[in-house]
Amino acid sequence: MYMRGAVKVLVLSFLAAAIGILPAAAGEWEFDAELSGDVRYFPDDAMFSGQLNDWQPSLAFTPELRWETDDRKHQLVFIPFFRLDAKDDERTHVDLREGYYRFNSDHNWSLTVGAAKVFWGRTESRHLVDIINQTDGVEDIDEEDKLGQPMLNLTVLNDWGTLDFFVMSGFRDRTFPGVEGRLRFGQIVDTDNAIFERGARRGAVDYAARYSHYIGNWDFGVSIFHGTSREPRFAIAPGGMNLQPVYDKITQGAIDLQYTKDAWLWKVEAIVREGHGDTFFASVAGFEYTLYQIFGASADLGLLAEYQYDGRDEGFVAESFGLASAAPVAVGNNDVFAGARLGFNDAQDASALVGISVDADDQTMGMFIEAERRIGQNWTAELETRLFFNVDPSNVANAFRDDDVVTLRLTRYF
Repeated sequence: MYMRGAVKVLVLSFLAAAIGILPAAAGEWEFDAELSGDVRYFPDDAMFSGQLNDWQPSLAFTPELRWETDDRKHQLVFIPFFRLDAKDDERTHVDLREGYYRFNSDHNWSLTVGAAKVFWGRTESRHLVDIINQTDGVEDIDEEDKLGQPMLNLTVLNDWGTLDFFVMSGFRDRTFPGVEGRLRFGQIVDTDNAIFERGARRGAVDYAARYSHYIGNWDFGVSIFHGTSREPRFAIAPGGMNLQPVYDKITQGAIDLQYTKDAWLWKVEAIVREGHGDTFFASVAGFEYTLYQIFGASADLGLLAEYQYDGRDEGFVAESFGLASAAPVAVGNNDVFAGARLGFNDAQDASALVGISVDADDQTMGMFIEAERRIGQNWTAELETRLFFNVDPSNVANAFRDDDVVTLRLTRYF
């Protein structure tokens, strides 16, 4: 299970805050929950020994408990997450997605204490600047699912923009599929024996800050992060059977930018990072253009295109503990992405998203299809498909070339 000591402390802190605040202030409780049943289907036989074949069913439960005083100055949020997987033991896990106390001042500032999720980013195909939370890698390979991060977060709001300051500790290790899991490397990632290099460690203090604002049609954010990288490198474990994640101390500066003009959204994310080999630059840039009220004036179609560049070091280097990758694996170092987002604007909130990425160097292609629809008042059905084509043997996606997958998800809301 991936609830380490720092997160357990935050749960106790959350309870202590609740005990201290509740008797002194009136407020309102709100409880919601989601219960999802997932079935993954892999049409191709597994590539690696021990991997599951065909079907992978699982259940996920996400309760949400929220409390807020009548004057909205005090807030408590508690959102754990539970996944029970029938095939992959590593995918069965528990996490505290959010568990925090927030004080909202009358003077345009707020303070959050606890485990929280913070998202930074603009682009569709890759979220380069999103660095606060660790990726929950057993959920999917798209890096959209995040673990809760213990933090202190001071937010200052004013006419001149928003300033966020973060102090974090209790590093969260990235999760990876186990021996039975699909969408994994040929070698198992040994998450129990992670290596922390260059001053990085689980108890180290990380710092981050971000300034965001809008000027006319421009929305932008400028951020900096210093601390233990959420992206691991990989070392070849003694014997060569497993991989060990290697977490380094890094400094990253970033900018995210969006320009809105009529039906156009122009988007850019860019970073400069020090601490993974040579200092490197990476960016994602593109646009989304929306065609409104098509198909009998009932639907909107968004057309997307983005280019991904990443200049990090490739290959392996000799370390004191053995041979390790020079930098974390980059999935979009010279790739072109195109997609379409269709919203039906109906009573069932039906929508679909299709995207395909092509590596400009070797023409490896990855495609995804996502569709969802509400059923009645309390249910949603989702269909997700992920496909790989023309995979070059030297591409990182080669490990997934037989892992085409279709996922059906049914969710009940309470």
